[in-house]
Amino acid sequence: MENTNWKHFVGVDWASAEHEVCALQADGKQVDARAFKHSGDGLADLCDWLLKLGDPGSIAVAIEVPHGAVVETLLDRGFVVFAINPKQLDRFRDRFTVAGAKDDRRDALVLADSLRTDHHLFRRLAVQPATVIELREWSRMHDELQAERTGLVNQMRAQFARYFPAFLQVCEDRNVSTRMRHRGKEISEQRQGAAAGCWRQSTERTTAC
Repeated sequence: MENTNWKHFVGVDWASAEHEVCALQADGKQVDARAFKHSGDGLADLCDWLLKLGDPGSIAVAIEVPHGAVVETLLDRGFVVFAINPKQLDRFRDRFTVAGAKDDRRDALVLADSLRTDHHLFRRLAVQPATVIELREWSRMHDELQAERTGLVNQMRAQFARYFPAFLQVCEDRNVSTRMRHRGKEISEQRQGAAAGCWRQSTERTTAC
C-alpha cells in the first residue's frame, strides 16, 4: 500500500527559464515560495531548499510535465514526484480564481494544494532506465525534425508560388511535392546527423567522466 504520510506538499510551475515553487504543510499552511532558474545550479538550489523542509521521502512534489531535467533531478534526490495533466490543473485552478490570466506563482500554489487534497488524481512518477530516457530523446528529436521538414516543404512551395509559379506547373503537383519533400528530407537528415554526432560526443564525455 502506498505511503501517503507526507509532511510537505510542493508545487512546481515548470517554465523554460525559471520555475515558480510553492511549499505547503500538511494542514495547508504555506511555508515558503521561491523561483529557481532552469539550470544546473538552479536545480541544485531547488533540491537544497526542499531538503531544509525534511527528509525527501516525506515531501510530495507536483508538476505538470512527466519527464525532463526537473523531474529526473527530483527523483534522483529521493523526492516523491507526481504529474498531472494540464487540463486537470485548469479545473483545480477554478477553486482559487475564475480569472483566465495565467499566474505562475498561483499555479505553483494550486499544484501544491491540489496534491495535498486530491493526490489520487495525480500520477506518481518513477525513475526511468537510461535506455528509456535516451529513446525518448531520440523520439522527440525525430518529431521535431519531421515537423521542420514539413515546414521546409511548405516554405519552398510558397516561394515558388510567389516568385516562379510556372515551376509548379512543369510537372503534376504530386511529383513536384514529392521532389520538394525529398529535398526537405535531405536537409533534415543532414541536421539529424549533426545532432547525432553531438549526442555521441556528449555521451562519450559523460562516460569518460
